[in-house]
Amino acid sequence: MGKPRPHKKKASKTREKSVLSAGGSISKRKMNEDPTKLLEQATILLQTGQADAALSLAQQALDAVPANSPAQLSSLNAVAEIYVELGEVDLARQHFLKAVELDPTGSISEAEGGGAEKFLWLAQLSELGGKDSVQWFEKGVVALRNVIQQLEANNGAAQVMELEEKKGKMANALCGVAEIYMTDLSWEEDAEARCENLITEALLVQPNSPEVLQTLASIRISQLREDDARAALSRSLELWKDLPPEDARVPDFPTRISLSRLLMEVSMLLEALEVLERLILEDDQSVEAWYLGGWCLQLLAEKGEAPKDPEEEESKETPESKRHASLVASRGWLKQSLTLYDLVQYEDERLKEHALELVEAMNKELGEDMEDESGPEDAEGEEEWEGIESDSDHEMADS
Repeated sequence: MGKPRPHKKKASKTREKSVLSAGGSISKRKMNEDPTKLLEQATILLQTGQADAALSLAQQALDAVPANSPAQLSSLNAVAEIYVELGEVDLARQHFLKAVELDPTGSISEAEGGGAEKFLWLAQLSELGGKDSVQWFEKGVVALRNVIQQLEANNGAAQVMELEEKKGKMANALCGVAEIYMTDLSWEEDAEARCENLITEALLVQPNSPEVLQTLASIRISQLREDDARAALSRSLELWKDLPPEDARVPDFPTRISLSRLLMEVSMLLEALEVLERLILEDDQSVEAWYLGGWCLQLLAEKGEAPKDPEEEESKETPESKRHASLVASRGWLKQSLTLYDLVQYEDERLKEHALELVEAMNKELGEDMEDESGPEDAEGEEEWEGIESDSDHEMADS
């Protein structure tokens, strides 16, 4: 959906007070400022990583606007999104629910603070998950469908970009529902039929969306239709793999992490490693990317395969030499993931246990004293892997 579910944190006393006592500490000068300008300033602060300062201004705007007004609706959404950024899930949910009271169907225009966004956030922030999340997603889809119909009716050049944006959100929301029916609601009698209907509609809305094609692949994997899953993943990759990192058509980091897992699940290991190498170049502090890359290389070793080395003549490579090269590189990636795991105090114990298990098994085969040889940045011999920087996080989710 483009926006990852934030970690749930307990609200601080200061933030609780700002919600419960409206405007108690706000100066008259600030109260008299234009709430619209305050929200604009808050948005700039949020975009520049100053979420706490953004919250202060957005809260001032919320306290200054009349009740049940479009300005209040805009302020509620702004405050809620800042709380999401701060990890204050409960407070974010409270503000989005207040916004729903003012715009229960999403029929108020986005310019006035309405629209589908609050429903999509509530779907992701739901404490109950399952059917509760589905309900919020469906409200968002209905609101987006109405906006899309209006934009298509106007058919103006100015609406083209907005239309594509809304179609993207709608397709992702439909995929979000499908994912829930593949996981939390997989026991429902009509779960498979619902998934099929949802992905069909998502493909009609956005047939060339990498995210939609990934969801299609996930559904096909759950149906044990691996050839169809591979075809969908290949199509997804082709849409962006040759684009520069800054291109807006390149899926976001979490989406590509999920893609690498899916590629590994259907044994498209070389493709998965290419995705992970690119992710490492973009963020070499990602525990998950380093971990998945190490695991992927270990799986290649088990098949007696290795990424092609442009300096090595293919005729000289044997399954044994490829296995050795992949194991050495795998150990380097996994050790880097474990180093970062401790450094950033990562919390996925299963990832750590699996990485340690893999490294221990490789030490038995390769020997313990190969520290220099095992790093992905090693400059000599067949252990060198060009174009790799690094990152790794947690174990592949069960599909």
